[in-house]
Amino acid sequence: MAVPRAKTSKARTRRRQGINMRLNAPTLTECGNCGNLILTHRVCPKCGFYRGRQVITPESNG
Repeated sequence: MAVPRAKTSKARTRRRQGINMRLNAPTLTECGNCGNLILTHRVCPKCGFYRGRQVITPESNG
């Protein structure tokens, strides 16, 4: 059975583990109605449309 020659350093261990701990940026798609960038499978907060239908009435800020 293979035995390590020396202890793995903290830097080497953390470098290896850190590769898998990266956060992925969310996938944004364009709203079919207004063109706003939104998360997939979500109602557009700007216009209130989802899959071509008015689902909610957006709140006007101001």
